[in-house]
Amino acid sequence: MNNILICDDELLIRMNLKAMLSELGFDNVQECSDGKSAVEMALASYPDLAILDVSMPVMDGITAAVEIRKKLKIPILLLTNAYDAATVKRASESGIAAFLTKPLRKQDLLPAIEIALQHVEEVEELKEKIEDLRETIENRKIIEKAKGMLMEKDRIPEADAYRAMQKIAMDTRKSLRQVADGILKGR
Repeated sequence: MNNILICDDELLIRMNLKAMLSELGFDNVQECSDGKSAVEMALASYPDLAILDVSMPVMDGITAAVEIRKKLKIPILLLTNAYDAATVKRASESGIAAFLTKPLRKQDLLPAIEIALQHVEEVEELKEKIEDLRETIENRKIIEKAKGMLMEKDRIPEADAYRAMQKIAMDTRKSLRQVADGILKGR
């Protein structure tokens, strides 16, 4: 991970946060002071992670986080002086990875970043698995439909229709899905 976006309207907090991140080995840190700028910078530079203050001018941190997450699936940590139940609820509904309270301590920062990044990685892996499963289901539907067409057209049992499709697949070095597509298209 090389690119972190930090956004807080207080210069001193940004300076301290940037110094902590630097000490932790994060050298490419971009910074801004309002939520609107955070959204613009994030969409222009694709950071690996964003740390946003909750209370900022122009656009608050949670609103900025929602806007960023519409386009980028990056972990976002929120910084806050104090948080109430409504803020926590809004943040959790927005997909915020973690809350960090001010004054921020360096020993709290690295675990929050590592957990947030790990969580995003796990979610992306799950999305890939879901997509693979969708593809498998779609393939099976098409193969079953083609098998049904063969059974009806050639008046053969299901097992024979499947074996015929397998033989075509082996002979032509195509996948069963490709063979099924061909059958459905009448080739």
